[in-house]
Amino acid sequence: MITRHIDEFLAAARQLAPDFGPATARAAFLVAPDGFRLAEQSAADNRYMAQAAGFDASRASQQHRALHRALAEVLPTVCFAGDPQTPDALFPNNVFATAAGRYVVGRMRHPVRQREAERADIRGFFGGVLDYAEIDLSTQPHPCELTGALVIDRARGLGFCGLSERCDEEGARLMHQALGLRATLMFDLAAGEYHTNVVLAVLAGRAALICPGGFADPATVEAIADFYAPHAVLLSPAEHATFAGNAIALSADVVWMSQRAADSLTSASRQALAGAGFDVRAIELDAIEAGGGSLRCCIGEVF
Repeated sequence: MITRHIDEFLAAARQLAPDFGPATARAAFLVAPDGFRLAEQSAADNRYMAQAAGFDASRASQQHRALHRALAEVLPTVCFAGDPQTPDALFPNNVFATAAGRYVVGRMRHPVRQREAERADIRGFFGGVLDYAEIDLSTQPHPCELTGALVIDRARGLGFCGLSERCDEEGARLMHQALGLRATLMFDLAAGEYHTNVVLAVLAGRAALICPGGFADPATVEAIADFYAPHAVLLSPAEHATFAGNAIALSADVVWMSQRAADSLTSASRQALAGAGFDVRAIELDAIEAGGGSLRCCIGEVF
């Protein structure tokens, strides 16, 4: 089921057991920030991006390497080489996503990012090495920027898809079908928001970080918060602005976010995460955040 109707979605979601699959990924993949610089096309609809002078490619590379080392301590993590012709490629979760036995290639809005979908090495890794079946959405006309636009509760097979210039309704339906989800709620993001995963994170199927200002309709916020109660954490505008909503759980007990995001967490937010059974682990990513994304955007998940 895929719908815009909150009551219809909640009625279905509340009947689902957390038996869709593992709540967290079995491995992760990254793409190195080689050629990291301002992508003018992406900046047109990503208000989080810095001006060109704010990009420090060397520092971004160092921080990305530190992220790789940290993730590799907790799960297998592969890092693919970057390409100076694709300066946004360090955010691969928008272009490639996985579900059991399959990988999906998304359709990016901007031509500079559409090039990323053509990478033979990443396709070869999933299709040839892992022997996953391919579902290629990259050549159809509807934007569907995968787990940037679509936040997934992997335990229940639920999708939360924010519509914007980066994902329209048909794109949402294509992703819902490709990933085999049980139910997906579509909703409008607030003006100026480009991806759902900047304003919402579902953590190991049992908690949610929510930035209320990122949603066009407060009723959507209320519905998601009610569904994940008592472990729904409503983030402040300051936490939202520092990418605290762009977080990820890669195990049952740790939530990962950037250092800047972690530093912005209020005591109430930290206590709420602790109450849900999560420690916070942070990595310094300020140089990478100049590119308009943060820690979760850097991480592709392998299920």
